[in-house]
Amino acid sequence: MSDAETPDSDTHSHADHADHEHGVSGPGYTTPAAMRTESGREQTAFVMGLRVGMDVDGPDFVGVVDVDPDSPTYAELIDTVEMPNKGDELHHFGWNACSSSCHAEGMARDHLIVPGQRSSRIHILDASDPRELSIEKVIEPEEVFEHDLSAPHTVHCVPGGKIVISMLGNSDGELPGGFLQLDQEDFSIDGHWETDLGEMEMNYDYWYQPRHNVMISSEWAAPKTYYPGFDLDDVEAGKYGDSIHIWNWETREHEATLTFGEEGLIPLEVRMSHNPEETQGYVGAALSSNVIRFFEEEGGWDWEVVIDLDSRDHPDWDMPVPPLITDLLVSLDDQYLFFANWLHGDVRMYDVSDSANPRLVDRVWAGGNFGDRQEVAGHEIHGAPQMLQLSRDGKRLYWTTSLFSSWDNQFYPEIGEHGSLMLKADVYPDEGRMELDEEFVVDFGDAPGGPARAHEIRWPGGDCTSDVWQ
Repeated sequence: MSDAETPDSDTHSHADHADHEHGVSGPGYTTPAAMRTESGREQTAFVMGLRVGMDVDGPDFVGVVDVDPDSPTYAELIDTVEMPNKGDELHHFGWNACSSSCHAEGMARDHLIVPGQRSSRIHILDASDPRELSIEKVIEPEEVFEHDLSAPHTVHCVPGGKIVISMLGNSDGELPGGFLQLDQEDFSIDGHWETDLGEMEMNYDYWYQPRHNVMISSEWAAPKTYYPGFDLDDVEAGKYGDSIHIWNWETREHEATLTFGEEGLIPLEVRMSHNPEETQGYVGAALSSNVIRFFEEEGGWDWEVVIDLDSRDHPDWDMPVPPLITDLLVSLDDQYLFFANWLHGDVRMYDVSDSANPRLVDRVWAGGNFGDRQEVAGHEIHGAPQMLQLSRDGKRLYWTTSLFSSWDNQFYPEIGEHGSLMLKADVYPDEGRMELDEEFVVDFGDAPGGPARAHEIRWPGGDCTSDVWQ
């Protein structure tokens, strides 16, 4: 039995983890520092392209964007793979294998797992050639519904030859959802990952830290609540989440719930430190517009608000506009935290060297309700900074401007007609600042087959939002 099959084996000491001298090579990097310094500059990006709720009638696709500045097709969409059905609402995606299996012999990071948030259909794409993707297998919704689950969201490869996907609803689109497990070899469905849901009533994103035997999950709402769009009455009725959940990674049992209340309404993306020795991380509470740090202390888990943003008055709104923190990420060296304020229109950079006391060092405005800059290189910005992806060396921050079809159409309806953008800022980590690249823009309004919403970004070879280290 390989190390990957026994992630918490007593024979696999922390000292073993520290140097990762396992004698075999796998699909990822031995440490976050190795990924940051040895992987080389990104050449292409995989980017979700969605047509759900668009004026154009067509299927969603996974696009390949050229991000090599020496290439004649730099900043162009050079390939697209359309899904076989319409209406999937591709959202987040992940790898069949990542750095959590870096020492699992014979494995390769060569397939993308691409779920449809709205259809519950799961696509398996062959990504062995990063410039020429192809669909290898499709898991139809009925196969997912058999396990009383729907609305797949976060995909992580995990040790032991498995893939785990957070599921936001049951087969009727109601609560509570759960976690679906796939086999890494043939991508068949094993069933539920969890053995016990405990107090978990809602689900969204998750992150795991095998060295400390813990997984943290967050909450959005039932698919039937958020699919039609955002309604403040649903918040007042308690239909949106305000908690995160602590799981025993080995026994797959729910252990505790941390409830934030008004300070943590709609806690979305969960990011733990990349250093596998750390037992802390951050979650962005979208509606409360707070960044909450969670941490283990004296054998238990606790939390604190470390960033609290104010709403702003806007002449076109009858209530103060919250920033709405919709995505955040941590650089591979755990020095910087970046997050997007989708309704205000800025992306922020914080120094989190002192993890409990983040320090704002810079921000870029682009689009949104308050951004002064509303176009880049002659392209009007539809939406605002939303899904983020940082280069592995921490020197380029990319983002797209679409959130979710029905929410886009409610807050930025022009996306439905014109599509959204992919933009970039150059980051100077040594100086603690960033600068919008006014030459880089990928306009998904010009996508083959018609305009599309650009959403999550991934690098061939892995990135700071896909990989976990043992």
